[in-house]
Amino acid sequence: MEEMQLYNVWTRTELDDTDLRDELAAINGDVDAIKDRFYRDLEFGTGGLRGVIGAGTNRINVYTIRKATQGLANYLIAESNNPSVAIGYDSRIKSDLFAKEAARVLSANGIKVYLYDKLMPTPCLSFAVRELNCEAGIMITASHNPAKYNGYKVYGNDGCQITIEAADRVLSEINQVDLFHVELEDFDKALNEGNIEYISKEVEDRYLANVKAQLINPKAVEQANLKVVYTPLNGTGNLPVRNILSMVGVKDVVVVPEQEKPDGTFRTCPFPNPEIPEALNLGLKLCEQEKPDLLLATDPDCDRVGIAVPDHNGNYVLVTGNEVGSLLLEYICEQRTKNGSMPKNPVAVKTIVTTELAKKIAQNYGVEIIDVLTGFKFIGEQIYVLEQKNEQDRYIFGFEESYGYLAGTYVRDKDGVVASMLICEMAGYYKLNGISILDALNRIYETYGVYIHEQQSFTCEGETGMQRMNEIMSGLREQPPVTIGGFEVIKIADYQSSEMTDMKTSNKTTIDLPKSNVLSYELCNGASVVLRPSGTEPKIKAYYTATGKTKEQAKSVLAEVQKDYTKILGF
Repeated sequence: MEEMQLYNVWTRTELDDTDLRDELAAINGDVDAIKDRFYRDLEFGTGGLRGVIGAGTNRINVYTIRKATQGLANYLIAESNNPSVAIGYDSRIKSDLFAKEAARVLSANGIKVYLYDKLMPTPCLSFAVRELNCEAGIMITASHNPAKYNGYKVYGNDGCQITIEAADRVLSEINQVDLFHVELEDFDKALNEGNIEYISKEVEDRYLANVKAQLINPKAVEQANLKVVYTPLNGTGNLPVRNILSMVGVKDVVVVPEQEKPDGTFRTCPFPNPEIPEALNLGLKLCEQEKPDLLLATDPDCDRVGIAVPDHNGNYVLVTGNEVGSLLLEYICEQRTKNGSMPKNPVAVKTIVTTELAKKIAQNYGVEIIDVLTGFKFIGEQIYVLEQKNEQDRYIFGFEESYGYLAGTYVRDKDGVVASMLICEMAGYYKLNGISILDALNRIYETYGVYIHEQQSFTCEGETGMQRMNEIMSGLREQPPVTIGGFEVIKIADYQSSEMTDMKTSNKTTIDLPKSNVLSYELCNGASVVLRPSGTEPKIKAYYTATGKTKEQAKSVLAEVQKDYTKILGF
């Protein structure tokens, strides 16, 4: 059906969301605006749905939420007897409404719903799925995206985001649903009859108890008298993070006042992502006044953490996700080895775009490092593999460069609450021993070599965006670069064909990972580039790594590689 026909169907339908009616009226006659909202259905994949809030099939609204939930319900009913689903939501615009609409659809299909009665971090949803023995979970969140976005993430009974196979089957069901004819249960009626049940505080308490159990040196964090400035970036982390820090002995926590309360408009940080320095501006400003040992920032659904720490001149320095992950891995390995709690045959997991420094750290402590595709669900899957063999205790840590970390197996997604706690423990331990976080990082570089990383996103907006992204990836496969930044490409890994090619010998080896639209280049000087289209945004992301004897040398290499690769991509 053409975009204008769909627009007319929507305008003729008695919509029960006045915001949608007003929006449709406002774009009457605007061909481009109508086309953008109706030229496709919002894409459903392993990341669920993510899109701009608004009217149309290419938007997040009560109708696309209901349609997706009906598809999920059909899938669950076919797969399981008497399924149940846990639902959580964050501080974004209409997150609470979308959560209730999903609950109404599930209840109408005879599926028991466990719903958090207030906004909660994404890891709490992962925990509830397993704790309540649910067949699936739904988290209403767009993570760290700008305010105009919201999303719908689906979890399996293992607490991980659903697999590619499951996503395809759910999508098949979704495609058979008429979004204006989805059966709904009255919310209050379902609540009174017990078909929808609010998740109890006891579940929240058990989650925090599991987080606290990941402490390695409880006395260190109690005795260090840490002072922390914290910003939840107007999201879900405010209470859980402050609660866990209080429980482990971090009593002096100053919260950025403008970013303390939930606010889906994110007025003070248009991009509420701790990876973006501008999001931490208010926190850094407060640090100048409070002089804390540490700045912590969690994103709106509290599954990512960013930090800043003082240097020897008292200036606050941002620490990247690769650096924090490496610091935590070194700390966990060193301390668990020292106190005798390191398991036999320990395992750590990282994604293919995450620093190779982790491999050197792991090797030093006899830890097996497992590389997985980008996305924390693949780290969660590795925990599940170990659990199936009753070896989950072998897992000690997992992380990705995009500020996501997890210690423990109580959830199967990155967890900003446990990461905040462990970062404070690590900072407290080092403080008691007279060194700073930056001193500890320099010690790592002195031991294993300097690694510098940078990520670059190339936006491909609009109707032709996906086509352009596909053309870029196809072109690189047809004509792979011989050099990048003047450095010879010695190996190319194509995760879609599952082949690693040695460019000198033309020998090919098999990559034993699920197929994914990712290309990786290893250069002659130890530098590398990984390229992947985003699964949730109209972007292609490039991940650069450079090594050297000094930071200056590594930065120089990285700059040349990045400059040249940008030209290769045509941006």
